[in-house]
Amino acid sequence: MRRFVRENSLSIVFGVMFLLALLGQAFAGWYQFNDQQLGDGYHQITLGRYLTSADFAVDVTENWQSEYLQFLLYILATVWFLQKGSPESKELGKAGLESDEDQMVGPHATENSPRWARVGGLRTALYSYSLCLTMAAIFLASWLVQSVAGWAAYNETRLGQLRDPVSWHAYLVHADFWARTLQNWQSELLAVGSMAVLAIYPRQRGSPESKPVGAPHHSTGTEG
Repeated sequence: MRRFVRENSLSIVFGVMFLLALLGQAFAGWYQFNDQQLGDGYHQITLGRYLTSADFAVDVTENWQSEYLQFLLYILATVWFLQKGSPESKELGKAGLESDEDQMVGPHATENSPRWARVGGLRTALYSYSLCLTMAAIFLASWLVQSVAGWAAYNETRLGQLRDPVSWHAYLVHADFWARTLQNWQSELLAVGSMAVLAIYPRQRGSPESKPVGAPHHSTGTEG
């Protein structure tokens, strides 16, 4: 057990922090929602009801979809685009999908390579893009849930104002949906772009996201 924890400590730490943050969001969002309910002259609701409400669902999923979009775009962008001096970039001159030999697929695979990297054909092709396909699937699924939950929450607000609800298709082109979406997209794009550039000069000793402390500023694709 001790060895398992040590070898998987990164995912365990982030998993625990995620659950704590989600729990904190649940309670904070519940208090905030009930405060708004009192201000509008409505009854307060229980925590359980809030956790199954459209308001909680849209608040959670609008962040999830932007995070997975960030990873999807970054993974794809770093295939072709380079940043001199950044450890987040591939080495200069290595833009593109790279050769089968570089990627250790097909006849260039080793005995320890994943099976789908060795068999060739459609399975190797799918496996070659499986990370992006997985990220894209999670992004689209969470974005779909956000749109449905946001639609329900928006219509609840409209009904409280004695206004007619809108259809889901109408909500998809509504400012409320795109305001929720774009406010997350712009922050994620800023963060990931900043990481690629800031990692050129500042360093963090011992982190693979940073170059070694003594590496030249112009060294590219070098991890600490």
